[in-house]
Amino acid sequence: MANGLIRKVHYSGKIVQNSQIHIGVFWRGILEGAFQFGPSLDKRKIQGLVADTGWNDFIELNRLAFSDKLPRNSESRSIAICMRLLKRHAPHLKWVVSFADATQCGDGTIYRASGFVLTGIKKNSDLVQMPDGKITHSFNLKASIPGGTYHSLVKSGESFNQVCKRIGAVPLLGFQLRYIYFLDSSYRDKLVGQEIPFSRIKEIGASMYKGKKISVGSNLADVPSVQLGEGGSIPTPTLQQQAVKHG
Repeated sequence: MANGLIRKVHYSGKIVQNSQIHIGVFWRGILEGAFQFGPSLDKRKIQGLVADTGWNDFIELNRLAFSDKLPRNSESRSIAICMRLLKRHAPHLKWVVSFADATQCGDGTIYRASGFVLTGIKKNSDLVQMPDGKITHSFNLKASIPGGTYHSLVKSGESFNQVCKRIGAVPLLGFQLRYIYFLDSSYRDKLVGQEIPFSRIKEIGASMYKGKKISVGSNLADVPSVQLGEGGSIPTPTLQQQAVKHG
């Protein structure tokens, strides 16, 4: 049921195959929202973000999507319930990591409103818009990765930038933001590196809401906390669905 809803509602239209925990949000008896938790793709790297973290002491919020039928503030209320459920039924977990795609989607205001800590902001240059409008990962246009979706378009010896220029593909520039929620508050002191103030998002021009970049002069206080399809460390092609809100 969670997979079906994610495919229908999440901006990527895709699930994360190795998700392990699925929590549904029901409205009037109908599934209208879903959370999917599972291991991070690069688990060893993510594990090192917080000192003294065991291999199974953390989990990633891979996908989070809500339909527009749910009442206002359903996202933040549901996140709070999810975190209580994890504490109760998976007490070995110390923290939860998730990512906001500020290249196509949003900068994660729902996370900031729900007690997550901002721990990373990086420029994202992994997505490419093809001439037909489809969006793909850059590795599909690199000669060193045979078998990629668009590998047949790559000529021998060409660099990624040369391929893009020749076929008219446009790299999508943006940001990826990393957030952590500490189920065990004592682990917050074990964070490797410094917490990043939320104001930094606006300062470096990483603000985004519903796939639209927010200019430096905009008032972020006026932006609702709902974001399009948060969750997942790998940016995924947006479906630009209308009349659907995601968190």
